[in-house]
Amino acid sequence: MAGLHLMKLSVGTEDVADLADWQSGRGKGADGLPRHVTRMWPKREAELLDGGSVYWVIKGVMLCRQRLLRFDEVVGGDGVPRCALILDPELVRVTPTARRPFQGWRYLAAAEAPRDLGHWDAGEGELPPKLSMALAEFGVVWGPAPKG
Repeated sequence: MAGLHLMKLSVGTEDVADLADWQSGRGKGADGLPRHVTRMWPKREAELLDGGSVYWVIKGVMLCRQRLLRFDEVVGGDGVPRCALILDPELVRVTPTARRPFQGWRYLAAAEAPRDLGHWDAGEGELPPKLSMALAEFGVVWGPAPKG
């Protein structure tokens, strides 16, 4: 497992299904892989690309992650270069973890990352993020058993 990850808010997303839906449409690059464009380029690129992931925070709760594949430079219509985070299409559910709002992205040490719960499937029922987190605080985790 990597030693360094990114944590990113998924603004406007209702749940993991909504994130997956967005990535399969507007959030997909020309190569067919999901991507997220951000203003800043991570200075710790090599560490992140050594098995790191983006941990997605949805409605104040970290719910899933995607492995980082690479970083591509993209230039917006305004001529400003930006960083595209190129992601593995697989969404991996993680133990719901509360996070306060923040701007941009944050580094996340592996020791602080929530544990994996398994691959997310589109047909899987979902609880609202806040309810998932509340149940996790009591040791109740909704969904399939962790793989591996």
